[in-house]
Amino acid sequence: MNATISAAVLRGEPGAEPDFARVSVEQVHLDEPRDDEVLVDVHFASLCHSDLSVLTGDRPRPLPMVLGHEAAGVVARTGRSVTEVRPGAPVVFTYVASCGRCGFCRDGRPVLCSRAHAGNTAGELPAGGHRLRDANGEPVHHHLGVSAFAERAVVDAASVIPVPAGTDLRTASLLGCAVSTGVGAVFNAAQVGLGESAAVFGCGGVGLAAVLGLRAVGAAPIIAVDRHDAHLERALELGADLALPADESTADRIREVTGGGAHHAFEAAGSVAAVESAYRALRRGGRLTVVGLANPASRWPVPPAELVANDITVSGSYLGSGVPRRDVPRFAHLHGAGRLPVDRLAAPFSIPLSEVAEGMARLHAGFPGRIVIDIAARGARAA
Repeated sequence: MNATISAAVLRGEPGAEPDFARVSVEQVHLDEPRDDEVLVDVHFASLCHSDLSVLTGDRPRPLPMVLGHEAAGVVARTGRSVTEVRPGAPVVFTYVASCGRCGFCRDGRPVLCSRAHAGNTAGELPAGGHRLRDANGEPVHHHLGVSAFAERAVVDAASVIPVPAGTDLRTASLLGCAVSTGVGAVFNAAQVGLGESAAVFGCGGVGLAAVLGLRAVGAAPIIAVDRHDAHLERALELGADLALPADESTADRIREVTGGGAHHAFEAAGSVAAVESAYRALRRGGRLTVVGLANPASRWPVPPAELVANDITVSGSYLGSGVPRRDVPRFAHLHGAGRLPVDRLAAPFSIPLSEVAEGMARLHAGFPGRIVIDIAARGARAA
């Protein structure tokens, strides 16, 4: 038994310039969930640069593929072995369906789960294979085990995190990626302390979430860096103390403002140039946390002698170096308490699924913050 749903499918091969016409809404067949899987009615999904990077080829993935991974919805049906959620439960998707058994999961690093990583790279669900087929019966790949740019999604049970009844699912859709990655990098990876200075390089959705996280922990000053004026304006609105354009003088300016360099720098642009500038903006003993996903072919020549002499820490942070089942409810609670206004990351409007290609083009052009897709909307842009 299977259902026919509308979904945004990416086809073709990347070229020198992004071709957003490669994304179109199609009717695809969705299989029933297997024993350890759930069927979710997707309510809201957000456009993320990780979706965009598949289209541009910066993150190679097998195609065709239904995109989307940052989303929230309501469980419609569960497999026979699923006990943690029931039909009717509101959930947030996480794109790392940790197995709980591999070495990384046992070490308390579920976002590095071996099974989830293998499935995500192959464009399959963790149990293997596809649950999506096109009108010709050909398999369609899953994006990060979720494929949320669709009316419904079948995912591993570990890909959904329950949230309290009555949760605003539009805001909740931001928690599984932008907030988990940006705020998580501040809370979990860098563990920024009260009064420590911090600079965020790249103020898209993840970078803006990092600004919110830095404000929540009392970092000072918080410095936002970006190439787009609109991104810098949003960063100031969300709590940054200073906004600087990204150019060759940025690192020197930060060192001047902070009296020798920032305690922390976060790179959220996916750019080697941003990594280099963030590194040069640090003080001795500082920490660089790299969050952005650059093209896999990119390289950064790290000066080892400087790392040692200046006692610099450089680390990557994937999905906020966190524990999604612990962190997502915590972020939801902080939002409800008014301490983490993540709803402000989203644009004041929503778009229907039919406008996903246009939304991705706007994101590529530098739209500040998150564009949210109202999956149930039809035709004209939702209010």
